[in-house]
Parts: sequence; C-alpha cells; structure tokens
Amino acid sequence: RHLRPLLLADHLARLLRAQGVIVCLVPTLPGEGSREILRQLRLDWPSGCGDSALPEAISALKQALGRSPCATACEWAPGTAALPEDVICTVHLKSFVEQQGLEGYDPNLDILLVREEKLQSLAELQQAVLQCTVSSCGAAALSLSRSPFLFSLLNGIQGSCCTVVHVVSCEEEFQQQQLDLLWRILDPGAHTALQKHLVCGPVKVTNPSSPIGADQYFQLRKHQMYEASVMKYGELAQDEAWTEVIDTLTVAAIRFEMLSTAHRSQITLDLEDSSISTKGTKSGAFVLYNCARLATLFDTYQRAVEQGTYPPLPPASEVNFSCLREEGEWLLLFNYLLPFPEVLQQAAQLPQPSKGIRIKANTEMVCKFLIQLSMDFSSYYNRVHVLGEPFPHLFDQMFARLQLLGAVRDTFHSALATLHLPPLSQI
Repeated sequence: RHLRPLLLADHLARLLRAQGVIVCLVPTLPGEGSREILRQLRLDWPSGCGDSALPEAISALKQALGRSPCATACEWAPGTAALPEDVICTVHLKSFVEQQGLEGYDPNLDILLVREEKLQSLAELQQAVLQCTVSSCGAAALSLSRSPFLFSLLNGIQGSCCTVVHVVSCEEEFQQQQLDLLWRILDPGAHTALQKHLVCGPVKVTNPSSPIGADQYFQLRKHQMYEASVMKYGELAQDEAWTEVIDTLTVAAIRFEMLSTAHRSQITLDLEDSSISTKGTKSGAFVLYNCARLATLFDTYQRAVEQGTYPPLPPASEVNFSCLREEGEWLLLFNYLLPFPEVLQQAAQLPQPSKGIRIKANTEMVCKFLIQLSMDFSSYYNRVHVLGEPFPHLFDQMFARLQLLGAVRDTFHSALATLHLPPLSQI
C-alpha cells in the first residue's frame, strides 16, 4: 500500500515538470532501507541530512500550539490514564472542523495527540511552501510525511499561493487528514486552506502466505524477469551486461502494475503470475520490447548507410509523406503522435472538486497510452517491411516510414521519461 502512492507521486511530479512546473520533493528520507528501495525503483527522492532551519520552524509551531484555543496542555488529572511521554499536547480536531464548517473530513476525527514527528512533517511542508512562494508562478513540491510513504503534492498556482495535494493510500487517509487539520490550525494561511487529498485505492495480494514488503515484491518480479530471460536467451541473459536490462524491465513491470489502473480503484496482484512481467501485451516489458525494436531498426539502417547500402535519411521537410498509404501509418499519426501533448497535459491536471477535500487525477493515462501505442505499433511493424531492397524507386517510401517511426520512437521516450524509465536499445 505504501508503494502505490510513492510511485504515483513521483509520476505526477514528472508530469508537472513536463508542463513547466517547478517541483520540490520533501521531506528527506532518514532510513537507509527506504533509500535503497527507492534506488532500486529509480526514484529521485532527497535523502540528505535535512534543512538547518527546521529546528527553528518546529519551535515556532510549538509556540503556535501554546497559543491555539484548540490545543490542550498534557496535564494529568486524577482518574484519567496517563498520556505517553512523547506527546506534546492534545488538539481538538472535531470542534475545529465544526467551527470552520469544513466538509469531506472523516467524522471520527476527534482528539489528536501531537508528537514531535507531526510537527517535523509540518515544518518541512512549510519549507516547501516557502520555496514555492519565492519561485516563479507555477512552482510545486512533493512531500512525504513522517508516517511511511504518505505524500503531499504542493502545486503552485497564482502568485504566492499553493494548492496542497496529499497523495495517500486509503488505509492511511485518516492520519493524513489529521496532519491536514493540524496544519490549518497552526498556520491559517491560504496554502493550508486549499489542501486537497488524492487517495489511492487498496493494493491486494492474492493468496499471500505472509505480508509482503516493497523490497520482497521487487525481488520477486526481478527473479521472474531473470528466469524468463534465461529461458528465452540462454547464457546471454546470465551475462553481467544484462543486469541493467533486467533491472529496467523489473522496474517497468512494477510501475505499469501500479499505475495502469485509476488511482482510486483497487489493484489485485497475483505474485505467482509472471506474465505481467514478461509476456503480456499490457506489461511494461512489452512496451520496452517495442522500444528496443525501434532502436534495432534505426541501428540497422545506420549501419547500412555507413556501408553505402542506403543513402542518409533526409530531413522531414524533404520527405514525401504521401508515400504513407498504409492504414496503420495514419493510425499511428492521428491516434498517438498528434494527441500525445494533450495526453501529457490531461494526465497532469488536478481539477478542483466543487466541495469536499478529495480530488481525482488521470494518473493512468500515460501507461494506457503506451500500452495501446505498443500494440498498434507492433501490429504495424509485424505487417510492414520498413527497410526494403536498396532500389532508388523505393527510397521515398522508406524515408517516409523512417521519419514516421522516428517520431513514434521519440514519443515512446518522452512518455517513458514521465515514469522514470529509460528506453532500452536491446532486449
């Protein structure tokens, strides 16, 4: 459940950057284990020693707690249970929600025991908002709360104002709403009043023998990918040169499993079914396989040019595109190349709800686009011979097809970049 919001937040950050938004990632991750799984999944999340201004910010938040009418000091009364030693104070969230007339919050929210880690999360969010404020219009920040893998996306809008979007699993939405309300109480600014929540549906595992963590999940998919490669390519797949390929295919399989479904819907993982990693047309491996086919095509053409078999590819302005007469060629143009910028734009949109705090996003659009593009490209490529006989009267059609497929290749690469996936030159 932690992995899904993590990957979704990372994908949203990439999409927003592609639209020119400045994105900050907070907070830094303290644990070596967390940093290692992020490294394996090719996630760029800060892991430094933290901001030197945080202690001062935390101290200011404690002072705000002392002044807040919603907060009560931790004083022991006869006949009541003693509070844990690490509790700073209690905050009455329910009365605050009622006083402010806020909608969409869990009705069971009541008394919050405020600990140091909550204040540290708020302090780092405040630092991110400050960065957005001093940046140009259209800044954003991604935040991970101190509970494992709870995220906030701070999307810069007009001037110095930010819309805060918490990206969180449905199992931990309650805790994130607590953080939301505590921030509203202690820092009653425009950025806290505009907080919204993007909630991920549950991730279920069929017939689990025991709970499985993100690292186990990664290693399982990697083993399945490795076994499939050995079966198909033999000793080649056991060579060290294939390690990077296997790792990339594994990350692609996991990202497509987690991101091809609408974020609010449940995902069911069958860990015994390796087809999602190795064979299926709806897998990340299938997408990367078609990228590799395109790379092989252009490598083959370039070698033929160097050998004098074909002339160099002329610029697009000199190519006769009327030679493209196959239905599949126009399908690639009108269904994928032309709409692609709009796909990226729609995937990055975070529409505001008319009421309440939940928002929806089209985070599955890029994966679905890549899967469908791979299927239609594969069908076309299996049917059409791009590099024909080296006769001059066939060159016009070959050039047109190469220019078209060059644009398809660039589209693959741009879409994969939003998923932190490098294109492969061979599989």
